[in-house]
Amino acid sequence: MNLDFDKIFGMYEHSLGIRAKRAEMIANNIANADTPGYKARDLDFREILAGFKGGDAMRPVRLARSNEHHATQLIDSTALEGLKYRSSTQPSIDGNTVDIHREKTEYAQNALRFQASFNFLNGRITAIKGALRGE
Repeated sequence: MNLDFDKIFGMYEHSLGIRAKRAEMIANNIANADTPGYKARDLDFREILAGFKGGDAMRPVRLARSNEHHATQLIDSTALEGLKYRSSTQPSIDGNTVDIHREKTEYAQNALRFQASFNFLNGRITAIKGALRGE
């Protein structure tokens, strides 16, 4: 019996990876809140997730390496398309566009949505395990 995990888990499997990457970007924004000229970045979650609906639109690509001994990381080709720069809500003299209050709010919302996706997947896995055991 073949299990098609894309059908079983749906978009939630992919959403965890996107949410994790988004948390990393928001944390980077918070870390650079006092860096002159830093431009706040974020991922457009809906745009990236829409790429998953296209089936094979999400093909992992390998990053270029300067040395074959360097670690490689698989990234999604659409993750780069979803990368956006935030416009500043309050002008800054040093050119920094990070609004620390907004970043903290976005981070908290992203964490809640990550947890919701994780709980959904956990429930699906528990259901599948129960079905396989005949419960």
